[in-house]
Amino acid sequence: MQSAELQQRLCAQPFDILGVHRDEPCTRIRAWLPGALEANVVTVADNHILGRMRREASSALFELDVAADWQASVYKLDILTASGRYERICPYQFPQQAYHAVHFVDQDPQNLYQQLGAQVISLDMGLAEPITGTRFAVYAPNASAVSVIGDFNWWDESAHPMQKTSLGYWVLFVPELDVGQRYKYALKDSHGNALPHKADPVGFQAEQYPSHASVVYNHQQYQWQDSAWRQRQDVNPYHQPISIYEVHLGSWRRKLTEQGYDYLSYRELVDTLIPYVKQMGYTHLEILPVSEYPFDGSWGYQPVGLFAPTSRFGDPDDFKYFVDQSHQAGIGVIIDWVPAHFPEDGHGLARFDGTHVYEYADPRKGWHPDWNSCIYDFGKDEVRQFLVASALYWLDKFHIDGLRVDAVASMLYLDYSRNDGEWIPNVDGGNHNYEAISLLRWMNEEAYRRFPNIMTIAEESTSFAKVSRPVYEGGLGFGFKWNMGWMHDSLHYIAKDPAYRRYHHNELTFSMVYAYDENFILPLSHDEVVHGKGSLLRKMPGDEWQQAANLRCYAAFMFGHPGKKLNFMGNEIGQSAEWNHDASLQWHLLEYDKHKGIQSLYRQLNSLYCQYPALHQRDHQSDGFEWVDHHNAEQSILAFIRKSANGKQKVYVVCNFTPVPRRDFRLGVDDKGQYQVLLNTDDRTFWGSGYTEQTCYQAEEQAWHNKSCSLTLELPPLATLYLIYE
Repeated sequence: MQSAELQQRLCAQPFDILGVHRDEPCTRIRAWLPGALEANVVTVADNHILGRMRREASSALFELDVAADWQASVYKLDILTASGRYERICPYQFPQQAYHAVHFVDQDPQNLYQQLGAQVISLDMGLAEPITGTRFAVYAPNASAVSVIGDFNWWDESAHPMQKTSLGYWVLFVPELDVGQRYKYALKDSHGNALPHKADPVGFQAEQYPSHASVVYNHQQYQWQDSAWRQRQDVNPYHQPISIYEVHLGSWRRKLTEQGYDYLSYRELVDTLIPYVKQMGYTHLEILPVSEYPFDGSWGYQPVGLFAPTSRFGDPDDFKYFVDQSHQAGIGVIIDWVPAHFPEDGHGLARFDGTHVYEYADPRKGWHPDWNSCIYDFGKDEVRQFLVASALYWLDKFHIDGLRVDAVASMLYLDYSRNDGEWIPNVDGGNHNYEAISLLRWMNEEAYRRFPNIMTIAEESTSFAKVSRPVYEGGLGFGFKWNMGWMHDSLHYIAKDPAYRRYHHNELTFSMVYAYDENFILPLSHDEVVHGKGSLLRKMPGDEWQQAANLRCYAAFMFGHPGKKLNFMGNEIGQSAEWNHDASLQWHLLEYDKHKGIQSLYRQLNSLYCQYPALHQRDHQSDGFEWVDHHNAEQSILAFIRKSANGKQKVYVVCNFTPVPRRDFRLGVDDKGQYQVLLNTDDRTFWGSGYTEQTCYQAEEQAWHNKSCSLTLELPPLATLYLIYE
């Protein structure tokens, strides 16, 4: 009966059969050794042969009886197979060490990634050297059997059955199994049917197609060098400049190989991307999802490995090096984190043990119609802990500075992208997903409590209240929210022919009605330059010069507008083609003055934004902004002031959204005296027309725009000016 369970892979309690057992009048040692011809038991301490094991007829079960009073010591098995002889320490003599993984997992979300998955550990068993190996633990509550398979056991599903615990976790410690070993889990459902081999849900490293295998990895092996960055004091992101460069690592730049154009590795990106971001003056990198994902075309937004950086670009140590070097260069790193959905690939989380372990069982809640993927069961304790642990894991083990949470709206609303009858109301009959709301609040509370200097950012496309307000105020607890309204309205405006912009003037001014309802980031993200939407440059109307001028004018308007900034890669060089994830950016365009000029403008905008407190200190306080003229729809001109925290520094932003230059344009100002031009997007340096080269203006005591003083400007066509009065 015992051997039949093992042979058929239906043994859920292998520790009850294998290992050391006191069976009067002797002590019996049992081992399950598929493919073995004979086996000896040998003590590890002194290489003493205890005896040859007898084999149960027609099975792979071997036994050896020793004296009843034998003082159990660590033993190994000397095994003869048709391919030769080898030794291994028997894993089934360590039941307590295996069980230790799951005693306290449910008490703290960080315990999940500190205990589950494949943990490289050392056991002090009183020998000259500790016994090192890998402890496996996986959650599969409804499986009838689970075994760990890999190169170390020739992917034999019967070789290493795991022990089921009362909490639904399966555990096993495999001695001498070290870093770099590939593995998966072989599961049988509750009816004994074999399931597809599964990658580790808490795997720290993974392989690409076709294996999609998990890989044993030790987080202790990398030595961080970013202590100065981590220990910096007085980090208040709301008062600091934040200019984010959003990057898809696979298509920022590519290298030519014998097989064609290929990705740059994490380490190659250290030598190219980080210096570029530093040179351009961005404060942060935001990386499209790096959690392991099977399909290139999802850009990472269909992840299956929420604890493994994608191996497309290197191993976890390589990714740590990338983050480490970013920090040493003074650049923060934000990653996209995707708890909203996951794909149903066979090796992933979908129907993990034959049941809906991770996803809602009812497709009206558990299936996403937009992305044809599964939705996590946000109400299940184990799933909630799994997701919160994943968020904390990136902040902890990879020193990530921020998590941008994708598709938050799809989590908040039960009827998101669904028709009547295709969704289940909540207990109050409404469309809010209380379980997802609770999860997001818990995630944010845990993240900020444990890592105070980080930021969480929501991509939330509706007017859901208090997304970036603390949980104790009834908010979701995010630090920031993408301002999708500003993005939509301003892009709609700037795409209009200037002759018609006078009729859409409110699309630029409306954002200030709600600008301080949330802690906003102004995004011009990857979503706006793909799927037929065209590049940012190609959204602009007019001839070649007017397109470039519109882009420059608009970029400076964005950097002057309250809110932190985010630009997708390629915006800063005026890429002409829309983004293609299978190709590099069009870096050759920088051979032309137009694109060099656009790039130079973005560099200057970043520099001014960081250098002048008036442009960033009060991004989220209403006293940092004041309209000067927002009614001039006829001329499509906007004018406003940005102010520093002490109110002494003032930067005036004036935008002319028509190709008509405005001579003698009078602007009301607060103070009499000299005003310096900080920026003119029409400057020849930026491939502008150079309509005026005036660098300062004198204000006089002539009231205008409800101000006591005013000055007369020469407003270039399709241009934005920054003027400063200290």
